[in-house]
Amino acid sequence: MAERDNRRGRQDRDETPEFADRLVAINRVSKTVKGGKRFGFAALVVVGDQRGRVGFGKGKAKEVPEAIRKATESAKRNMMRVPLRDGRTLHHDIEGRHGAGKVVMRTAPAGTGIIAGGPMRAVFEMLGVQDVVAKSIGSQNPYNMIRATLDGLGKEASPRQVAARRGKKVADILKKPDAEAPAAAAEA
Repeated sequence: MAERDNRRGRQDRDETPEFADRLVAINRVSKTVKGGKRFGFAALVVVGDQRGRVGFGKGKAKEVPEAIRKATESAKRNMMRVPLRDGRTLHHDIEGRHGAGKVVMRTAPAGTGIIAGGPMRAVFEMLGVQDVVAKSIGSQNPYNMIRATLDGLGKEASPRQVAARRGKKVADILKKPDAEAPAAAAEA
């Protein structure tokens, strides 16, 4: 019986890994009615496990804590996995677009840190990226910036994925051109 309980506990941990969340924006909206104004709140939250999974969600409610709770649940339902190089940076430079928002993300050497602003920084921190250089071009709307960032991260491909798609080995994909080949061509 104790063994069964132990397995169940392990399953529960696997299904709900520990997520960190970051509140990106809260928007207060009002509706004018006969007796005055009614206020509502919209929250934008980014959730991640800081090991390659990230998602974002929106929530609307009459009170801020309820809006944040709804946004966090929505973010956990809409998670995506992103391959990271050495668990700290991107594999290659990428661009993401959504609406008028455009973002450019570049790999960076160790020690660079996260050079990104506002909503993009929240996405990278929740994703677990430690070194990246990013720039937002166009829309400064946090919703569009996050969607553009996640669009770009969705295009990220690891060498293993590229090799599998091409039917090659990872070593063939990462092979550097020989320094002797250009020298031989120059002599001929």
